[in-house]
Amino acid sequence: MTDPKETVSSNPGNSKNAKLKYLWEQIWQLAVALLIVFAIRSAIVEPFKIPSGSMIPTLYVGDFIFVNKFAYGLKLPFSDYFGAPIQLIHRDPPKHGEVIVFLYPREPDTHYIKRVIGVPGDTVEVRNKVVYINGAPLPQTEAPTDETLARLKDIGDPRYGDDHMKLLREKIEGGHEHLILTDSNNDYTQNFEPAKIPENFLFVMGDNRDFSNDSRFWGLVPFENISGRAEVIWLSMWFDLKDTEKNSFKPGRIGTLLK
Repeated sequence: MTDPKETVSSNPGNSKNAKLKYLWEQIWQLAVALLIVFAIRSAIVEPFKIPSGSMIPTLYVGDFIFVNKFAYGLKLPFSDYFGAPIQLIHRDPPKHGEVIVFLYPREPDTHYIKRVIGVPGDTVEVRNKVVYINGAPLPQTEAPTDETLARLKDIGDPRYGDDHMKLLREKIEGGHEHLILTDSNNDYTQNFEPAKIPENFLFVMGDNRDFSNDSRFWGLVPFENISGRAEVIWLSMWFDLKDTEKNSFKPGRIGTLLK
């Protein structure tokens, strides 16, 4: 005869409840983890892909970058998904020469990336493709021919023929130096009338000066539209099933700091 103390009874209801409890615990942990990831992406750092050539030669089509969203202050997580982000902590505003990502003022659900040229108090002007800030031209030095040819070849776009494109080093206030590209065949972007930059606004331009839709055409960027500062290229790859000739992978660009 079996001792009742040694008998193990099985309750199907308890087993089912234990499984459901375990399942909900896993779902809850996953939800919390995803919430943390998306909060970090919304307020601290976020990856972006470059879809156009307006920042050539600094950024190529197909570059993947990390944007520091804490560079200019702490924003309320997820607030930028509904328009201009809500600022919780303010830090120093963008400086001359920094590459920023922002919400395009005319289409607030679209992100643009450009370089800061004018800050509040500046007067920005363009004469014969040379940028003037407060009446002083930004120094430009033409890159050596071999460097220009190598860069145009690396870009790999036949539209930028070496016979009419110029690779220049431009130095902006504070000693910041960066590369720009100009097209001697394009006179449309040659001049821009002086514009005074008011408080809480920025004047931005693309490094591909003759092929950039920027402040010269649609106006200034409000501080509240700024998403963050572009920091580094973490991948450079373009893949197009419709036009495989444009497919490329550039491992040498991985880890490039943006300046």
